[in-house]
Amino acid sequence: MGESKKILVTYASRYGSTAEVAQAIAAQLCARGEDVDVRSVTDVTDVSPYRAVVVGSAVRMGQWLAPAVKFVKAHRDALSQVPVAYFTVHMLAVDDSEASRQKRAAYLAPVRAILAPRHEAFFTGKIDSRQFTLLDRLMTKATGSVDGDQRNWQAIRSWADQIFVN
Repeated sequence: MGESKKILVTYASRYGSTAEVAQAIAAQLCARGEDVDVRSVTDVTDVSPYRAVVVGSAVRMGQWLAPAVKFVKAHRDALSQVPVAYFTVHMLAVDDSEASRQKRAAYLAPVRAILAPRHEAFFTGKIDSRQFTLLDRLMTKATGSVDGDQRNWQAIRSWADQIFVN
């Protein structure tokens, strides 16, 4: 399994923001000379060709999306043989307070319990409620979230530069 030089960046995204973050991570890994595949978790059936795997998910209702959790569960044995990194894209609990840190930790706790990552990061995302279902628009309004792109591309690239080094 560890013979491949490729890195997989895989993600679960409802409206595309997390997919764009995954693409940015992959682009930064490529910029540092890595060979990278980027795919939705629903399009990955085998992780054995990869020397490392990055798994990312949007947060909905305080949890990683079900397809991302299912991916980690389904591939737990193979993932345990290579370095793994998790990234989470979310819009709440974004400051550096203890309460926010605890909420962010809670987003990832169920996945971390399946398989602990070598690296993890939390990135603020993007809301474009024009794309949302009625339920998602109502949930967004109820949480006080507003439309806008809050992604910090420099922070995303910086994290990608730090993962899987040596």
